[in-house]
Amino acid sequence: MLAGQRTNGPLIVLEGWLGRVKLFSDGRRQILSFLVPGDVIQEPRTVQPVAPCTITALCDALLCPAPAAGSEEDGLREAYAASAALDETYLLRQIARLGRMSAYERIHDWLTEMHERLMLARRAGPDSFAMPLTQETLADALGLTSVHVNRTLQSMRRDEVLEWRGGVVQLKRRSRSAADAPERRRLAPPPARTGLASTR
Repeated sequence: MLAGQRTNGPLIVLEGWLGRVKLFSDGRRQILSFLVPGDVIQEPRTVQPVAPCTITALCDALLCPAPAAGSEEDGLREAYAASAALDETYLLRQIARLGRMSAYERIHDWLTEMHERLMLARRAGPDSFAMPLTQETLADALGLTSVHVNRTLQSMRRDEVLEWRGGVVQLKRRSRSAADAPERRRLAPPPARTGLASTR
């Protein structure tokens, strides 16, 4: 999905990780936020909705068309409203990360947030989760260079804060900010996998 492209209704992420991305003319990119299983990609509430930013798959991903929230479907409308509120909360948390946290704090806070989001989607263990992203992708999300990310992760390993091996992150020391992460309401189950759209 490209920025400015006409949208065709909401989508639910069934598998994989996607990113909302800002692309610059010199080839750089800033990952604004992440979408993981259970998240809803909603349409802007305009007469002719267009995508406000580019959304790209960061690994193999599977999307499913979601039903529109009609006026008679109060439960679905409330679920979409809760999802939109959480999107805003995660965006504000990202702004705080980039504006006031050190590289060490940014990485720890982001990993803690993603672990909690994946726990809510039942895609993580008590202290670990599968990480399909590269250090370069993490750098694009946290406003750092890949070299800085690598050095910071080495420091976190030495401090026994985390381990990142074989595509799995294990958090050994929980961040205080984890308590600030909002609880996500359980959304309505995705529709049957008929006409699934695969993004690769």
